[in-house]
Amino acid sequence: MNRPLRRDAQRNRELLVAAAREVFGEKGLDAPLEEIARRAGVSIGTLYNRFPTRTDLVEAAFSGMLDRWAGEAEQALAAEDPWDGLVQLIVRTCELQSVDRGMTEICTSDLPGAPGLRAARERVGEVFEKVLERAHGAGVLRPDFGLPDLAFAIAATTQAAPLGDWRRHLTFLLDGIQPQDT
Repeated sequence: MNRPLRRDAQRNRELLVAAAREVFGEKGLDAPLEEIARRAGVSIGTLYNRFPTRTDLVEAAFSGMLDRWAGEAEQALAAEDPWDGLVQLIVRTCELQSVDRGMTEICTSDLPGAPGLRAARERVGEVFEKVLERAHGAGVLRPDFGLPDLAFAIAATTQAAPLGDWRRHLTFLLDGIQPQDT
């Protein structure tokens, strides 16, 4: 039976999760755990006591974010206009990934040993599929554009963020995925 953490232990856990979100966001999932402990103001031993593996810390740091992203995907699916819903979801995903290396790696990695994160990402992927199907059904999305194409396009757009205005390049992408008049 898991008993509740002492108040100081709970505070340390929260500090570690917040520091992990920052450091993983800046440096990616391979960021030094020592830096996370230092930013949280705790010893590396406290980090390992709370999170025995890196994967445990990654899951704690990103599970809430993936849940929020899934909620945003559901909102996009519920949008009145299928194209607007798709654009809303693409833009939000690009916003997340362009400023958060950890989130980008969560979205593009196999995540071995992180079944909770993998399941959350799969849930988001299922909603993305439904958003694409809805846009296809409305005739506002090229019929040959699928989830792998979208994943590649988002990755390319957000990885280019340091080179310039990713939003400008996203408009080119969005123009390219709409059906062309014949």
